[in-house]
Amino acid sequence: MSTVPEVLFVCVHNAGRSQMAAALLEHHAAGGVTVRSAGSAPADSVNPAVITVMDELGLDLTRAFPKPLTGEAVQAADVVITMGCGDACPIFPGKRYLDWQLADPAGQGIEQVRLIRDEIDARVRALLAELVPAAGRT
Repeated sequence: MSTVPEVLFVCVHNAGRSQMAAALLEHHAAGGVTVRSAGSAPADSVNPAVITVMDELGLDLTRAFPKPLTGEAVQAADVVITMGCGDACPIFPGKRYLDWQLADPAGQGIEQVRLIRDEIDARVRALLAELVPAAGRT
């Protein structure tokens, strides 16, 4: 792993789960991790319910946008976390892959999206504890 670990979050549309995970890890890591997100079939925009529940935590996703998954993004990452993209995620030797089984926020009400956000937050914090020493984290 490089000096600053790189994490790539991948879901199908890059409009919900992976956007929340990326924003949460960026926030908690405070520069200690390079964070990216992508989708195997990116949507046109981030899910409005996701924007709302992240805003509740003071995290602004209004300028975030879905990005396509590329082999280059996977190759650059030390850790690749998939969230339902299936076989569309390329596999490269020497990468750490995790698959987080999470409900899709698409079509869900705010309460359910909050639960998904909170589950992602707990997983992100656990990942960060593995990747970066405790000093300096929020």
